[in-house]
Amino acid sequence: MNDVELLRDFALSLPETAEETPFGPEVAVYKVAGKMFVTLWPDDVPIPMNLKCDPDRAIELRDQHEAVRPGYHMNKKHWNTIELDGSLSDDFLRELIRHSYDLVISGHKREVKERLLKALES
Repeated sequence: MNDVELLRDFALSLPETAEETPFGPEVAVYKVAGKMFVTLWPDDVPIPMNLKCDPDRAIELRDQHEAVRPGYHMNKKHWNTIELDGSLSDDFLRELIRHSYDLVISGHKREVKERLLKALES
């Protein structure tokens, strides 16, 4: 099974990331500069995690991995739900979290995006 604490710590290690619970205590939400890029339900088994994804890549991932499906309670074109059932490596999940983070910061205003990109470089 995947280590949720390691994935949580990775998400929080990214610049200007905050953990919130706007949907109640059962859903952990990770935001970068106020915009959501990860949600997860830590008490569910297996634990589901929503991540933003490039639409073409989202379809590919769903086709390649049983643990990846259209985003639960999200725009299914831009979000995937991933079941943390141990079938995907933690390294791959960290890469998908970073992909989600990068997509979200690309949608920020230019000055916020530049600040975040500079923070990632250092």
